[in-house]
Amino acid sequence: MKNYYTEQKGFYGKATPLELLEQYGSPLYVYNEAILRERCREMRGLVSYPKFRANYSIKANSNIELLRLIRQEGLSGDAMSPGEINTLLTAGFAPEEIFYVGNNVSREEMQYAIDRNILTSIDSLSQLKQYGSINPGGKVAVRFNPGTGAGHHEKVVTAGKKTKFGINLDHLEEVKSIIKEYSLKLAGINQHIGSLFMDEDIYIACAKALLEAANEFEDLDFVDLGGGFGIPYHKQDGQHRLNIESLGNKLTLLMNRWVKDYGKEIEFKIEPGRYIVAECGVLIGTVHSVKENYGIRYIGTDLGFNVLTRPVMYDSYHDIEVYPSKTGANMEDITATIVGNICESGDIIAGNRKLPWIEEGDILGIMDAGAYGYSMSSNYNNRLRPAEVLIRQDGSNLLIRRRDTLEDLMRNFVL
Repeated sequence: MKNYYTEQKGFYGKATPLELLEQYGSPLYVYNEAILRERCREMRGLVSYPKFRANYSIKANSNIELLRLIRQEGLSGDAMSPGEINTLLTAGFAPEEIFYVGNNVSREEMQYAIDRNILTSIDSLSQLKQYGSINPGGKVAVRFNPGTGAGHHEKVVTAGKKTKFGINLDHLEEVKSIIKEYSLKLAGINQHIGSLFMDEDIYIACAKALLEAANEFEDLDFVDLGGGFGIPYHKQDGQHRLNIESLGNKLTLLMNRWVKDYGKEIEFKIEPGRYIVAECGVLIGTVHSVKENYGIRYIGTDLGFNVLTRPVMYDSYHDIEVYPSKTGANMEDITATIVGNICESGDIIAGNRKLPWIEEGDILGIMDAGAYGYSMSSNYNNRLRPAEVLIRQDGSNLLIRRRDTLEDLMRNFVL
């Protein structure tokens, strides 16, 4: 076996991928607690500025057991819906540890957060008026669009001139007017530039733009610089990590200089989602067929896009590890396309990929699947969503979400 990432990290603890699949079924999401805690600590200690908080964006992965570990490590939570608010509360987060970052939400959703004393971020002038009419005199945050975004795909760029998110910076006066009209207290401002930036200077430039906007408001309690911290999906090709130390040093300098001029030591927040959970998760599944169609070798697996959507939706890349089912397996490399079991031609995990020899019965590990893996999974084709398992720090494994059953597919029908 090659010197894989999972081997280097002792990822599967005391079990092997085969043993885990035999116990919990295939496919299976596997998470490593030690890696999760390490990433939390990197974000929590990103800067030396004293009033600093990392808010984990739970849309990346909302498994309650993982959320409990993340809270233990001192992170707060970002929610995008009442469902995510409820999940955070169930996981033990206090209302003051939750930031509701809504987008085009109903009056009922706003009221849900207000009733639970959860601070809400507003990202349009009309939504700010709606909030003011529901909760006059209340606290609120406003999300701005700095005019520049970043991300690995156009669908995940959440700032700039071609995205639905945030209020343009040239609408500052309208924001002030609405806040005054409804006697709102502007607690803070926030932004999010996109998902998976690997260039620290882009983030710093957008942070500076938001802080310029912050200067327009007196007596803020916090500024949330957003997230999008990237991870190296091409580890097998030697891709470097985001330089957290350099980014942290630049942010610390920026924060200290700004608060000195502002005259108040406000709190700074960030919103890492992917960075916290991506690398702690691996999706493992089984090879059920190998064939050639018109010169293309297809490796057929139970890893359809109902289980992992990112490659189909975003053309995303994931490293793949191959765990042979037989000893003395062929060591020849092959070029193959890895596909799933969904009735769609686009059901491709990896196209034209150079990989170790693969046979029926082998197990594949899809790396860095902890973010936007299970959380975007579905029952398309009436396929069952997989179980989720945690590898504890002592190497033991724990079931943290059971596999779907056929009965689950029928649960909400009125028969």
